[in-house]
Amino acid sequence: MTSTLVVMLKEPHPGRVKTRLGREIGIVAAAWWFRHQTKALLNRLQDPRWDLVLAVSPDVAGLQSRVWPRHLHRIPQGRGNLGDRMKRVLRLPGQGPVCIIGADVPGITRGHIARAFAALGSAEGVFGPAPDGGYWLIGAKRARALPPRLFADVRWSTEHALADTVASWPDARIAYVDTLRDVDEARDLRMTAPGAHATSGV
Repeated sequence: MTSTLVVMLKEPHPGRVKTRLGREIGIVAAAWWFRHQTKALLNRLQDPRWDLVLAVSPDVAGLQSRVWPRHLHRIPQGRGNLGDRMKRVLRLPGQGPVCIIGADVPGITRGHIARAFAALGSAEGVFGPAPDGGYWLIGAKRARALPPRLFADVRWSTEHALADTVASWPDARIAYVDTLRDVDEARDLRMTAPGAHATSGV
């Protein structure tokens, strides 16, 4: 069975991506950072052990974009909140496990992803926790085993996001892998810089 790694990302237009970061360093600088961070991430995470797929937003512009590598398969995120969009991605056609990550986590390596897929050998779900109570990775072993109310009542962008998501996936064997930090604010840039202790997420 083929494993699939999905990176959820937006077109890097100023004012549309990393808006919290943009309020501190400027919207153009924030969009520039996101574009170059994502380019480096995609180059780093291509690996024969999994298929790399881009879940893009906005749907039409993302599918037609010249920003991202043309050889990588793209799918539209579609409508709805973050939970609606991730559930759609987790139910991609195919029989293999699927992991989803955001594009704004500089510390992700192929080793992190390999550990997440390995954890799905004995677990039904896997999370990469974030230090703020969220998560940078979620994965599922089988799409058909996902509960109908997965992501119901999750308090997104709060310290409860991980706990709420796990609670919406009752009776599943859940594994946890490395804790990593995403970049939402200028201080996150400093903490994820080379040499800093990398310890937020989806």
